[in-house]
Amino acid sequence: MRTDTVYKKAFNRVASMLHDGQLTGELPSENELRRRMGVSRTTVRKVLRELARRDLIAERGGVRTAGRAVEDNDYYPDAETTSRAKHVEQQFMEWMLRGDTRPGTSINELELARQFGVATNGIREFLIRFSRFGLLEKRPNTGWLFKGFTEDFALELFEIRVMFELRSAHLFSQQADTSPLWEKLAVLKIAHTELLKRIESRFHDFSGLDNRFHRLINEASPNRFIDDFYDIISFIFHYHYQ
Repeated sequence: MRTDTVYKKAFNRVASMLHDGQLTGELPSENELRRRMGVSRTTVRKVLRELARRDLIAERGGVRTAGRAVEDNDYYPDAETTSRAKHVEQQFMEWMLRGDTRPGTSINELELARQFGVATNGIREFLIRFSRFGLLEKRPNTGWLFKGFTEDFALELFEIRVMFELRSAHLFSQQADTSPLWEKLAVLKIAHTELLKRIESRFHDFSGLDNRFHRLINEASPNRFIDDFYDIISFIFHYHYQ
């Protein structure tokens, strides 16, 4: 199981801010950094210690300033900044979408575990959680079965998505200029523009990018129930895109 994902994501975030020139001269206080990133002070202090150890920031007389230039190999890999559950979810969605999965397709826990590089219990936990929507069915001694979905099922999901995303979009528009959400949105805009240039050969990549965009909108009004519900919504919409 991956550990320290929150810390590593926070480290990458500060490293990106240093690289992009968002942090120049004297660095903000620990409290301000904690507020910007939405993590604990303990995590912020751990990040700052590691930045100092790598000479990415300098500390003199209690004052922290930017250090050497940030390089690509300073960042933690994506695999280390994603929780096991999220990793399994991403891999499973990718497998379903790119594998042209059809109703009646058998799903083997052991095969997926080997393919995704995770333990079988991680696969099983995800499939059990996913099955509550009625798209998967556990078959005794034979694994899982993908049952598919109806047009009515997709329309009901669309109604739910409209309800909570309109509210989130409204709250997003009211974010302060200093909100980190705007920075994330700018990054996604660039990614969408780059993908559009190569859409004929990279159309499969749109699903993941679109998922990131909608999840970002919902960050304006964090809700654990919506987050948990979103993986099934993403799958249904992206399945139709393919």
